[in-house]
Amino acid sequence: MGRSRKKNPNAAPPAPALNADGSVKIYPPPPKLYVESLDLEAQGIAHRVSDDPADEDNGKVVFIEGALPFETVSVNIHRKKNNWEAGTVTTIHKESSLRVTPGCPHFGLHQGACGGCKMQHLDAAAQVAVKARALEDQLWHLAKVKPEVVLRPISGPSWGYRYRARLSVRYVIKKGEVLIGFHERKSRYVADIQSCAILVPHVSAMLMPLRALIASLDARETCPQIELACGDSVTALVLRHLEPLSEGDVAKLRSFAVQHGVQWWMQAKGPETVKLLDEGGEVLSYALPDFGISMPFKPTDFTQVNPQINRVLVTRALRLLDVQKHERVIDWFCGLGNFTLPLATQAREVLGIEGSDTLVQRATDNLQQNMKTNTALAQQNVAGAATQFVARNLFEMTGQMLIADGAADKWLVDPPREGAFALVKALADLHQQRTGQAVDVEEGKAAPIPGDLSSWTPPKRIVYVSCNPATLARDAGLLVHKAGYRCSAAGMVNMFPHTAHVESMAVFDLVE
Repeated sequence: MGRSRKKNPNAAPPAPALNADGSVKIYPPPPKLYVESLDLEAQGIAHRVSDDPADEDNGKVVFIEGALPFETVSVNIHRKKNNWEAGTVTTIHKESSLRVTPGCPHFGLHQGACGGCKMQHLDAAAQVAVKARALEDQLWHLAKVKPEVVLRPISGPSWGYRYRARLSVRYVIKKGEVLIGFHERKSRYVADIQSCAILVPHVSAMLMPLRALIASLDARETCPQIELACGDSVTALVLRHLEPLSEGDVAKLRSFAVQHGVQWWMQAKGPETVKLLDEGGEVLSYALPDFGISMPFKPTDFTQVNPQINRVLVTRALRLLDVQKHERVIDWFCGLGNFTLPLATQAREVLGIEGSDTLVQRATDNLQQNMKTNTALAQQNVAGAATQFVARNLFEMTGQMLIADGAADKWLVDPPREGAFALVKALADLHQQRTGQAVDVEEGKAAPIPGDLSSWTPPKRIVYVSCNPATLARDAGLLVHKAGYRCSAAGMVNMFPHTAHVESMAVFDLVE
């Protein structure tokens, strides 16, 4: 339901900041600022400069929304701390050559602007360079790790790349209309967007018809979300509905599906309640053509939002891992088997480990399905056990659990944003016990590691795929400084153009 923007007239106004004498503190605008760089939130970074040696603000860092490197700007300061300030650009006195016209009319700093993107005003190639530098900075400043080789960034289409999205839905009573899209910048309100340049074009064109559809439903006030999941040939829409739908509403959904070529899924409660509105039809899936793999999935399963980049990502990861026919590989955080099944076409044996029982079953089903059409998979699994999937709590890994899973020649690690701290810590514990060092990975102590280490060996190479450079840096620090590895390569993956999101890949080789 819609939210009113009007403030409560009876509410007390916020108390202003006061000077020592009780007068109201007024923040004077800083002088023109020169923007030096861009942070991970796409804010320009500048420093106050003053000729007055008594000026306490001299040298203070200022974060500026809407500003780009090498620009001279004026700023409206809206937040002030002892060591930093934050504000929004008001005037650009000298414009950066990297500034471009945003590709979407809903992007910007104006009221009601969509908050889905943060970098549309920056040249696409420059975005890649900024993110690549951010990855290197995080590795060095947080972990004192410097990759021996910086990999060429992986990038693809800058527009129309997003095959997955969670779209908020709000029926605004006062307007008498439905809004569907992302939230406004720094707001809980849904942005009033008529199109979206980063969504797949046919979905962007569907936004206004979707608004009209939801507005016509009896349940328009109790449908808060539509989740989008596009496969190679199927567009699935998951409608979250808080109350049962009437027969009339269901009929309207079916008519919309026929007219726009989509597949409706219903979600009454949690993700486990998601089901097709009408059984039958084509299966939602995506292909990894370099490996002859087809990956069926449900619209609420985790898959990458950018299938073009995902194909390149999988191919590069396997090339860097350099799996040989005689080797055993473990794929940690394996999900549906996005890396596991391609690995199984190259290795002697692959173990996929995932925290979700549901995804383990889905990955197992995908393996069985692909064995019918993929000769390499069928030959590798001729004994019936060369590729397996198991469920494990990967955030509570121990050295004992690593030994129980057996030695592997190579690892592929693809964790969520939280990273793989428990996994790499367990590996570091084993390394320090094997080499007779004191185990001091965390607070000077670690649990004793039972079992015979003589038959267990660490992986010779690890390829780590990350969606958070900060947790990658933390884990890289453990691998390099505590687990006996060197960071032989790292590079940025531009999975989310025009956003501040940084995906990356790093390679760690065991120091012999």
